[in-house]
Amino acid sequence: MAIDTYTYTNKLQNILRKNTSLFQLSTTELNYKIIDNNEGELTELGAINARTGKYTGRSPKDKFIVSEPSYKDDIDWGEINQPIDETTFLNLYDKVLDYLDEKDELYIFNGYAGSDEDSQLNLTVINELAWHNLFAQNMFIKPSSNEEAEDIKADFTIVSAPRFKADPTIDGTNSETFIITSFKHKVILIGGTEYAGEMKKGIFSVMNYLLPKSDILSMHCSANVGEKGDVALFFGLSGTGKTTLSADPTRKLIGDDEHGWNENGIFNIEGGCYAKAINLSQKKEPQIYDAIKYGTVLENVVVDNYGDVDFDDNYYTENTRAAYPIDHIDNIVKPSKAAHPNTIIFLTADAFGVLPPIAKLTKDQAMYHFLSGFTAKLAGTERGVTEPEPSFSTCFGSPFLPLNATVYADILGELIDEHEVDVYLVNTGWTGGKYGVGRRISLNYTRQMVNQAITGQLKDAEFKKDDTFGLSIPVEVDDVPQTILNPINAWSDAAAYKEQAQDLINRFNENFEKFGTEAQELAIKGGFKQL
Repeated sequence: MAIDTYTYTNKLQNILRKNTSLFQLSTTELNYKIIDNNEGELTELGAINARTGKYTGRSPKDKFIVSEPSYKDDIDWGEINQPIDETTFLNLYDKVLDYLDEKDELYIFNGYAGSDEDSQLNLTVINELAWHNLFAQNMFIKPSSNEEAEDIKADFTIVSAPRFKADPTIDGTNSETFIITSFKHKVILIGGTEYAGEMKKGIFSVMNYLLPKSDILSMHCSANVGEKGDVALFFGLSGTGKTTLSADPTRKLIGDDEHGWNENGIFNIEGGCYAKAINLSQKKEPQIYDAIKYGTVLENVVVDNYGDVDFDDNYYTENTRAAYPIDHIDNIVKPSKAAHPNTIIFLTADAFGVLPPIAKLTKDQAMYHFLSGFTAKLAGTERGVTEPEPSFSTCFGSPFLPLNATVYADILGELIDEHEVDVYLVNTGWTGGKYGVGRRISLNYTRQMVNQAITGQLKDAEFKKDDTFGLSIPVEVDDVPQTILNPINAWSDAAAYKEQAQDLINRFNENFEKFGTEAQELAIKGGFKQL
């Protein structure tokens, strides 16, 4: 059938015109709407708390990219990037637009993704829910005025209808939920889920497609800068300490989660932070805790009838969240960009207890570990997980990468060479034995090692290559016990350590096979050797 793109463009414009009174509402106005509409509750901290229903996290099996001739050969199709045809997408898009058009109120926000003006993406966000609009205003970059917002012509539009349920038998989806990106129509269509993080990650996926096309590396990492202008990047999956370690009171935060790296240096893609809130305390993470105030959106946090927050309670989910504007943190860089990085930290929480707390990587090792993106799932965190399990997420962000992983790794390797960046692998997990036997590496020790790495103190330190993984381990780190630096020394049984290490090496090797013959040279140069 013929595709009449004018029909959908016209419907979208009609929706925007009908809701001009709800365009670019202030935080106060949105808070009133949220309370009046019973979408959330006001807490003692001044933040709004909303519940997302049965979806308390992303729905990766419901995420699609429209397969269109102009770019279908670029996409790394598979379980992560599932194709959906254009006609199916447009039929569903039409239904969603008609559904939204019947609503009395929709909330509109214009803003940006990317603090680097040369590669900035202009955004329009259309929300069915007021609290989703506040979330969008927190997570994306706000214009300086409503006049500036009115002048924004969207490069991409998020159409979010969380209470619209798809019919898989008719609509071609896998369930009632759908997150569909069309690069041709420049739309992210979201329905069937109230988890607000789908908007944030949807735009990140778009940037992960667009930026490398301009030879800009897009990265799932946090970033900060010291007093001397030294910039550090922190890569790591959930639970490895990425947000905690980058929120350092002695260094200014560039951004919490998503960055680009171009010829000028590092820039933040977002305008806010989306921090995990489970077990949050002012003592352990003061910057994050203090950022949760009026204007912040909490997700699925337990709040009593008096508005008191219990961050330790996981009644709704372990994945409780706090979304706040980056300027809720005092110690930040404005605008959110800085020079080229001096240091890159790859964080892993090794629940097998065999990786060293810190090791310096060669460029080949850096690319290998970037492609591997290793951490470990813990027993009890997921149904059926009774022992630690390895988790590999390519480039530390595989769910958000539309292109082949080697595209990102190749750009990273070139930038490491060009700017002579020091790269370290830091294990924030276990030592002296696997989870349940050993103990977690002290956060204080990890901070000492990371701080000495990013300030350059370890640059000229003495390193010794370990016999197990071929990693370069510092012989000494100030204020850190030498007994934990080489993990075999922390185990009471060296043979048991070797057996556990070999098991992890085998898992790394098995995972790396998915990159095919082209990556075998890198696996030889940068990978783990058999014991």
